[in-house]
Amino acid sequence: MTQFIWPATPVQLRCNKKWFETADTISLQLTSHNQESFDFKPGQFISVGIEIEGKVEYRAYSISSMPNQGFLQLTIKRVEGGKISNYLIDQLNEGDEIAVLAPTGPFNSIDCKPRKKVALLSAGCGITPLMSMAKTWIAQDIEVDITFIHMAKSKEQTIFFEELELLHETHANFHLKLLLKDNTQTNHPQGRLDQEWLNTLCLDLAERTVYLCGPNVFMQDMKTNVENLGLDMAHFFQESFTPIEAEVSNTEDTSGVVQFEVPAFGVAKEIAKGAILADVLEESGVPIIIACRSGMCGSCKCKVEKGEVSRTSTETLSEEDIAQGYTLACSSQVQSDVEVSLV
Repeated sequence: MTQFIWPATPVQLRCNKKWFETADTISLQLTSHNQESFDFKPGQFISVGIEIEGKVEYRAYSISSMPNQGFLQLTIKRVEGGKISNYLIDQLNEGDEIAVLAPTGPFNSIDCKPRKKVALLSAGCGITPLMSMAKTWIAQDIEVDITFIHMAKSKEQTIFFEELELLHETHANFHLKLLLKDNTQTNHPQGRLDQEWLNTLCLDLAERTVYLCGPNVFMQDMKTNVENLGLDMAHFFQESFTPIEAEVSNTEDTSGVVQFEVPAFGVAKEIAKGAILADVLEESGVPIIIACRSGMCGSCKCKVEKGEVSRTSTETLSEEDIAQGYTLACSSQVQSDVEVSLV
């Protein structure tokens, strides 16, 4: 099977298969027209674009399958008011095509190297990138001892429940530690994951590399807990798609207006100083892709030709990029009169 070559622009992939994992979560498999295999680093995400009300909206979703297969699998949980997740769950059919950007993301098991023992720590749909990591380590016979700690409401609401139990039963290096708020019809413990439970479920946590993914508050709590349990935080990695909130110092003047221009698209107008660059570009009708909205994917990279912006993320930018004026629109605030161009 030949390998799919990702272009720099969005590509159309076909939904080959779709099914429910739980009542509010689906998995779907995407394939290329020529049935190629897809390479990526386990733990990475892709951005999916859907046209809604005449506008293409992008959202980032972690890949739950392994690299070098003939499909990409996404596992998507319904989000209240979520345009894209609800469309994919309710309206996308097998055979439909969707726009996809190449896999990316620094949270992965290649760049975030594991020790001989790891702890995968997740809640809800945060399980998706960690399943990709665990299955890849097992499939490639990599010598790593895996403790998989997952928090869910019940058996019925646990994503990949049967697959997790099968991995636990068939692989000596995979240890499932599932904690449920309601453990009815299971042999798994019942409780709420806190520092005491974390220590109970993984006594040697401090000796492991910890990978964390889940809701924002859950991740904040777990990061504090693992640090309190003695983990060297150089061996701690976490994923986050939380939209960046700009941080402005108390001494920085954000009052007044500045001039904003994108000559290639005939945009010239006054905007509020301190405005998020991505918001201004979208409101001005400039065709820029803004996918993860957390400064992680790099899809909204653009160039500040004149003027100044402040940045809250430079995740995908090189030192040379920054020196040349490139920035990530989703995590940049306009601080003066600016002229912007697209990459």
